[in-house]
Amino acid sequence: MTQEFQPSRVSEFNSLKFRFWSFAAMFLLVFVHGYNLNDNYMQPWTVPGEPLTFTAFTEYFLANGIFRFRIPMLFIISGYLFAMHDYRPYGQRTRKRLRTLLVPYLIWSSFGLILTWVLEFHPLTREVVAGSHIVQIDDTRMLLHDYKWYEILGRWLFFPVTYQMWFIRVLLIYNIAYPAIRWCVLHPVGRWIFFGFAFLLWLGTAGFVIVEGEGLLFFSLGVWMQKRNFDIDNPKRLLNPVFWGITFLTLSATKTWLAFNGQPLIGNSVYPVLTIMHKLVIVSGLITAWYGGNALVAFFMKKAWFVWLSAFSFIIYAFHAPLVAYASNAVFSYMDHFYGYRMLTFIFLPLTIIGLSVGLGALLRRFVPGFYGILTGGRGF
Repeated sequence: MTQEFQPSRVSEFNSLKFRFWSFAAMFLLVFVHGYNLNDNYMQPWTVPGEPLTFTAFTEYFLANGIFRFRIPMLFIISGYLFAMHDYRPYGQRTRKRLRTLLVPYLIWSSFGLILTWVLEFHPLTREVVAGSHIVQIDDTRMLLHDYKWYEILGRWLFFPVTYQMWFIRVLLIYNIAYPAIRWCVLHPVGRWIFFGFAFLLWLGTAGFVIVEGEGLLFFSLGVWMQKRNFDIDNPKRLLNPVFWGITFLTLSATKTWLAFNGQPLIGNSVYPVLTIMHKLVIVSGLITAWYGGNALVAFFMKKAWFVWLSAFSFIIYAFHAPLVAYASNAVFSYMDHFYGYRMLTFIFLPLTIIGLSVGLGALLRRFVPGFYGILTGGRGF
């Protein structure tokens, strides 16, 4: 029989933490997608395949190390907040999520397709699209213009050119499946089986169109934490942020060094080692950020400019890709003879796109608030 627990309330400071880390996750995501080493498709086990330099170490250390706790943090927050509203009817909440998640997903997926389709008409921008490999479907078809109609439909619905929208897709699915997830995480026996399955999915970096390990594990963990009144204000002894902070930085640096130098030392064994270290980096990063970042949250959430800026987290998330990937390729074609061009691009291109996103969001919110609300699912007001 499923156990029921009294719902917890979120303190005012934790409400600020939810908002701060939601914005920080979107902000840092642009830098992750601005990663521009030779092999720029990042997985936990990614080996860059190039010499270790200051630029290469810094980009890998940040984009495939320090910043990788972001998405699990968002899933935990999403699960926790969704579980707080059990007093609302399931049908009502599901209809709302269709409006706040599905509609923006389809709109921004359309935006990515249209942007890419238009870019392919000009020879220079066509090369940028092809060089990004974002819409490459096989060894000979590198462009959307090479697609069949049903392949474009599949891109629109399941594999958006705005590739970051996978988060919205799976979040919607977990919201719809919430009654089953809640039953699983509260059942005295079922939760062990369920979390064991979710953990293995996450450890194996397994994923499908509708279910993937990272989201399922951490969304469900957020639901469990809310239902069990888990103390998110004060860390237990085993969650000491000082210890986990040192672990977080040490593991991230070691993983980065191994990614460049591990294969000659331990051969193909480097891949499972990198994967396990990557998972430990995520866990240590989550604990460090949530319990050790209170001073950071308190400082920034007292600043009026930061509170105003944080309202645009969704538009930053939705607008930045595939723009950042296309822009990186375009910039490289003109700057590759400059010293430090990769590091400069990694720093300033994401900042530029974030600025454009905020500017666009501010203009839309000011002059066409109704349309802005549709684009963002009602967020950012």
